Amino acid sequence: MITITQEDFDPGVYINAARDRQVGGIVTFTGIVRDDGITAIELETFREAALQELEAIRDEALSRYAIQSVDIIHRIGTLSVGDHIVLIVVGAPHRRDAFRACEYIIDRIKETVPIWKKEYTNEGSRWVPGEHT
Repeated sequence: MITITQEDFDPGVYINAARDRQVGGIVTFTGIVRDDGITAIELETFREAALQELEAIRDEALSRYAIQSVDIIHRIGTLSVGDHIVLIVVGAPHRRDAFRACEYIIDRIKETVPIWKKEYTNEGSRWVPGEHT
């Protein structure tokens, strides 16, 4: 599943969905809004382009690594400290490819997916330059 949503998600649901008789390991990455001086973040996207890029990243990971499945859920909207931002779930017969694929996916998301982040602090707000989320 590839999705962009304003709704929160339960990582456990996606982890359990990745279970399969051919899957020996499931590796996940959950991005969470951290308290590094901000009060909230706002994530915006060009949804159609972002979905296409997420699908391309999934397809690249499936072709590069010996993995069975990839799920990517990315949130948009205004999020508070502690909220989920992104979830990547990779199912594979062996751990090594699952770990490598998960790292590859999050790195590619930050490099290429058109999702922009605005940080809010007690002093005001600013759009974050450089890498995406």
